Amino acid sequence: GWVVPRCCGGSATSTLLVSIVGSGLIKAMAAAAVLNGKVVSAQIRERLKNEVTQMKEQVPGFTPGLAILQVGERDDSNLYINVKLKAAEEVGIKATHIKLPRTATETEVSSLKSQNKTKTSHGIRSYQPGDEIWSLIHYGVFTQAISNEHAVVVGRSKIVGAPMHDLLLWNNATVTTCHSKTANLGEEVNKGDILVVATGQPEMVKGEWIKPGAIVIDCGINYVSDDTKSNGRRIVGDVAYNEAKERAGFITPVPGGVGPMTVAMLMQSTVESARRFLEKYKPGKWNIQYNNLNLKTPVPSDIAISRSCKPKPIGTLAREIGLFSEEVELYGETKAKVLLSALERLKHQPDGKYVVVTGITPTPLGEGKSTTTIGLVQALGAHLFQNVFACVRQPSQGPTFGIKGGAAGGGYSQVIPMEEFNLHLTGDIHAITAANNLVAAAIDARIFHELTQTDKALFNRLVPSVNGVKKFSDIQIRRLRRLGIEKTDPTTLTDEEINRFARLDIDPETITWQRVLDTNDRFLRKITIGQAPTEKGHTRTAQFDISVASEIMAVLALTSSLEDMRERLGKMVVASSKKGEPVSAEDLGVSGALTVLMKDAIKPNLMQTLEGTPVFVHAGPFANIAHGNSSIIADRVALKLVGPEGFVVTEAGFGADIGMEKFFNIKCRYSGLRPHVVVLVATVRALKMHGGGPTVTLPFDLTDLSLLFLQNLELVEKGFSNLKKQIENARMFGVPVVVAVNAFKTDTEAELDLIIRLAREHGAFDAVKCTHWAEGGKGALALAQAVQRAAQAPSSFQLLYDLQLPVEDKIRIIAQKIYGADDIELLPEAQHKAEVYTKQGFGNLPICMAKTHLSLSHNPEQKGVPTGFVLPIRDIRASVGAGFLYPLVGTVSESIHLQEGTLKVWPVSLQAHWDPFPEDLLKYIVGVSSEAFLQP
Repeated sequence: GWVVPRCCGGSATSTLLVSIVGSGLIKAMAAAAVLNGKVVSAQIRERLKNEVTQMKEQVPGFTPGLAILQVGERDDSNLYINVKLKAAEEVGIKATHIKLPRTATETEVSSLKSQNKTKTSHGIRSYQPGDEIWSLIHYGVFTQAISNEHAVVVGRSKIVGAPMHDLLLWNNATVTTCHSKTANLGEEVNKGDILVVATGQPEMVKGEWIKPGAIVIDCGINYVSDDTKSNGRRIVGDVAYNEAKERAGFITPVPGGVGPMTVAMLMQSTVESARRFLEKYKPGKWNIQYNNLNLKTPVPSDIAISRSCKPKPIGTLAREIGLFSEEVELYGETKAKVLLSALERLKHQPDGKYVVVTGITPTPLGEGKSTTTIGLVQALGAHLFQNVFACVRQPSQGPTFGIKGGAAGGGYSQVIPMEEFNLHLTGDIHAITAANNLVAAAIDARIFHELTQTDKALFNRLVPSVNGVKKFSDIQIRRLRRLGIEKTDPTTLTDEEINRFARLDIDPETITWQRVLDTNDRFLRKITIGQAPTEKGHTRTAQFDISVASEIMAVLALTSSLEDMRERLGKMVVASSKKGEPVSAEDLGVSGALTVLMKDAIKPNLMQTLEGTPVFVHAGPFANIAHGNSSIIADRVALKLVGPEGFVVTEAGFGADIGMEKFFNIKCRYSGLRPHVVVLVATVRALKMHGGGPTVTLPFDLTDLSLLFLQNLELVEKGFSNLKKQIENARMFGVPVVVAVNAFKTDTEAELDLIIRLAREHGAFDAVKCTHWAEGGKGALALAQAVQRAAQAPSSFQLLYDLQLPVEDKIRIIAQKIYGADDIELLPEAQHKAEVYTKQGFGNLPICMAKTHLSLSHNPEQKGVPTGFVLPIRDIRASVGAGFLYPLVGTVSESIHLQEGTLKVWPVSLQAHWDPFPEDLLKYIVGVSSEAFLQP
């Protein structure tokens, strides 16, 4: 709950009462001694400043916070607030001033509730003219001198009068409360040994009313006219000071008495509240409630398991892992976005251990990287009680409605709710679709207008006259600078400069930017645009890619902040001019609009596993034409939240030769993060395939089932060559490798033991059997323990190549060291692109190889560890905004259809194809629940 700071007149007054005999606090002035609140206040603030400094040293990045809520616009309130803001800055408190209109009663309550939940606010002070909204918590520091004294309080407000009555009464004074309507007020005042005045009426209490020798505490602050002052007014109290000082024994001046003490008490209360917060706040140590799984045999379908488990409210999970309420935006009960302010708050927190899950060269069905990722974090969290986060990609709608299904994991190791994970989530992919298509529309609109208008007409559209004045926007100023034009006044441009500024002169044949849709709509793969009569015959051939293949998705995954994202979005090259110069989104003038469309998508999405451990689901770039990893931002936030003893487990798409290599050379290069462990997922069925067995695909050839699903140690040992090569690839980067053998029911113990033994003999730190699909975290316990040990092992992370090397050399290093190629061959188009990109200044970007994931080579039919091949590069393309070049590997017939960016959809339902094939056998064959694969 929130603490009302002891900041009002009551606490300040009580402190002054006990200070009247303090050294240095009293200055003789005529008959009365002046109680100097400034001196006491200065001493208190200096002490508080030291305490705040100690807090910040204790918890780096921590700052006590104060929210000052102002209702209305009264001069006295404004004066109070400015003084308090200045004092807070002096002490080291972060003060926030919240202004509300006088009539905003409901809004005020809402703001208070919001600040109440805000863990960065350790005090709340409200200024509202008229009725006060709370009573004061007493300060509790009084001397015996107050006992048996007769105190008179003039004023009955809830902020000073009423609290002071109680404070004095609790400390054994005899108290009379008066007010402006009290009969014979002067006589009542004259009875007071202690007089506290808080009426808000200038100089209402006359000097002749005061008992000789009384202690007078004037809490008032009022403005009265004074022609001698430059602003025409001066400040006075509620007591006629010049008269009262002749009779009083002690008196507080206005200003300089209670006012400075009010400020000091507010600062002290805020610091005390912050100290109490720190006593409870244990950074890096979570108090998390895990879910118990109700395991069933046979394992139900993924969707049935997901629906059988009730997730914790996502707000509860956010609190458990140390997020503040103001850092979380709820999207219903099961998902939320985390604001980047959490990263700023935690920037001084040491990072946790960083683990990447990858795999051997897979079968078309996949070997269970996502399921292993989730099983591992469930084991580390719910069974070993470590702070642990999973960071995974958001699935595309295209594969979700195709043969692949979703990407939430499977069995008893998955992210829930499954439907929320796989469909829509929080709209990030929809934002990318909108942003991408805005760029596409801007390209064609610009070409159309440049073809149909004169330079002057085009210039007038780009720089319209507003109220008779033309003015360049910031983005246009930047374009002028890139053109070498230093002018800022549109009217001073020459005709030649107007031509250069207004015309991008895009060559339609060089446009690389396509429209996108997050559905596998095969009939949009090639289209003709511009057929409407309004386009005046300006048609061209274009196409639709799938949304997650957009460069904007790769930008989202590799960005580090909103500012960085805007810069990357602006750098995206969409085409070339007819002179061969790159044309960017910044040139089109849409980078600001793109940032606005993406401002919410940059926030990581928080979900949970079946066992209640946290998951960030953020970004989903493809692993062929992009780097195939979730976002840097999600990883960074997670690493801070888990703390130095915790773990963050992320997954790299495709096999280790693609996803892991890009994780290291692209993602880690940009993030600066250094991984501690590689988890390499392998399966018996995949190793049998690499050993010469049949290709695992759908639909199956029934004659091959015996080779795939009966024990065959010879095939496994031959196929181990692929796993051995991927272990070598991981160790090439200086990171210890733990092999996770994802066990299927059809695997034999002899086969599993053989893989584990060979992996340990050939460089793996450890290798373990995993049954997390059927048992959840319990089935990955051995893997979790191996990862813990490996994270403590020595490592010497290193990148594979230097960015300054020529483009061709960087491609060659990847091909030879990671794939095992003898050499590379740049086909003419690729050679030309390498030269163009180098000339345009993009030659120093990292390389993102677009290669089949089904083989270490460019030929998906070559399994195991192919040798003696030359890797053909047919083209090179640039994702300048994301920050990489992506070579297209193989000839057109050999390569993945990169423009489709999606998976094949089978023409008939598997159920109809196999009927009456046993469902249970199919379930164990594919290694996931059958329901996902028994769909069209």
